[in-house]
Amino acid sequence: MVHSDPPSSARPLPRAGAPDGTPGAADPAGREAGRDPVAEAGSEVIGGPRGRHAGDFVGWWTPLRVVALTSIGMFALGMVQKLPCWTTGWFHGAATQYTRACYSDIPHLYRARGFADGLIPYLDRIPEELGAGMEFLEYPVLTGAFMEAAAWLTPGGAQTYRPEQYYWSVNAGMLMICAVVIALCVSRIHPRRPLDGLMVALSPALALTATINWDLFAGALLLIGLLLWSRSRPFAAGVLIGLATAAKLYPLLVLGPLLLLCLRAGRLRPLFAVCGGAALSWTLVNLPVMLVAREGWATFYTFSRERSVDFGSLWLLLVQRTDLALDTERVNLLATGATLAGWAVLAVVTFVAPRRPRLPQLVFLAVAIFILFNKVYSPQYVLWLIPLAVLARPRWRDLLIWQSAEVLYFLAIWMYLAQTTGEPGLPRGGYHLAIALHLAATAYLCLVVLRDILRPGRDPVRADGSDDPAGGTLNGAADRFALRPHIPALPSERRGTPLADEGESLPPVPARIVFHVKPRALLQGIIGRRRRAGGPPARSAHVAGPVPPGASPASRAAPPASR
Repeated sequence: MVHSDPPSSARPLPRAGAPDGTPGAADPAGREAGRDPVAEAGSEVIGGPRGRHAGDFVGWWTPLRVVALTSIGMFALGMVQKLPCWTTGWFHGAATQYTRACYSDIPHLYRARGFADGLIPYLDRIPEELGAGMEFLEYPVLTGAFMEAAAWLTPGGAQTYRPEQYYWSVNAGMLMICAVVIALCVSRIHPRRPLDGLMVALSPALALTATINWDLFAGALLLIGLLLWSRSRPFAAGVLIGLATAAKLYPLLVLGPLLLLCLRAGRLRPLFAVCGGAALSWTLVNLPVMLVAREGWATFYTFSRERSVDFGSLWLLLVQRTDLALDTERVNLLATGATLAGWAVLAVVTFVAPRRPRLPQLVFLAVAIFILFNKVYSPQYVLWLIPLAVLARPRWRDLLIWQSAEVLYFLAIWMYLAQTTGEPGLPRGGYHLAIALHLAATAYLCLVVLRDILRPGRDPVRADGSDDPAGGTLNGAADRFALRPHIPALPSERRGTPLADEGESLPPVPARIVFHVKPRALLQGIIGRRRRAGGPPARSAHVAGPVPPGASPASRAAPPASR
């Protein structure tokens, strides 16, 4: 069903096969967009792809259980990959943890940030001999609480193994729960595509980088927030997004796409609710620490601002391959400017796209732009993008192309660091190639998602007639404001007949809808003051479209009386 606010201002979108390029069940192009040859080939080991007339999943092996168990299995394989470091590599020289590609921040920071000595994060100053110049914990408050909770669970006293080993194991168990939550949320956000969670669970980059740092914790909170938004619970979604931002800064970027989509749909109440929930939860978590230990609380933000060009970034490539001199202040300016320019392009695309983009598409692009122009790219940053990429472009081929470059970069950075310790490793030129491949693969995936936005007929999620399963209150809503150029549909996208929900009859939707918007009418439509006394709701924009059933052509051509 289509949500409308008010009912008279919204026209139901076609469920499938619409002439505007939206594919669906009745459209051969839609069926083709919904196919995944890689998944079909891989499914041969379990009996082939799912048939068109297959019923619901029955028995114990439901999709969610399969996704959860697969996540646990792949995470366990990633833990096994860290075994050489768990036994000796973290404690006997730096070379082994690089040559075996099993490095992790977790055991090193257990002592270097005072957890082994019982120091309270943000309150107690770290001794110089431990922190190497870092006086306070340089992580956001909620991540610091996660680290402290793992320290409480780490057994002390004389033990068979070192405390760092126990600390890493406790964190790995907690992060495994986060990985399972992320995969299950991806399965639940798209109800018609529950097995998309396997693309997260089987991700090789996730298995390799999951226990390097604590990024999965913020990712789990963010995905729960997106799931709540998809269930039309904006305030609860905002609470989780605020908590995720209190654990890592990048979840804050979700609010930008929400703003753009709510503006295009003319629905600001859900936006106010999600922003209010985010501000409330972030403040409740941060304010006590800010008041009691302001210097320790601010360390994360000052460290991020003062950090110079570091591994994996575009700027490192420019500095080391050219004679360009970039100090920290100049890099901050260039990185901020490039990121803002990318987001500005994304905003324009949102309003000129033939259909309102799906929320995961914009969120993925916003975070990817931030990563591409950031001053540093740590290997675990790929965890930010994996679930968003699956929601934005659930196609194995594109994800595997991107993941291959990320795995190569994961191996390259450790071999490059091994070479800096005097061991055989990767020279600088090879590491630069790995950075370039990472940047190119991420840009490739961004371009594919951008193509899906401009050509909705290629979007695999919309191939079954869906609008935006993750859109929540925006799912199926009519546009209030859009700047739509005429983008001709591909020949294969112009076929098909619009379908309707059960018991609902929909008129045809034209290939191009033109909005004639007056600023005053648009403002009235946004704030909900559209009803006139004793009359039907006033329309904020005249939609040039087909005649509704029972209406005369003259009634369509006449502008609203309120104008």
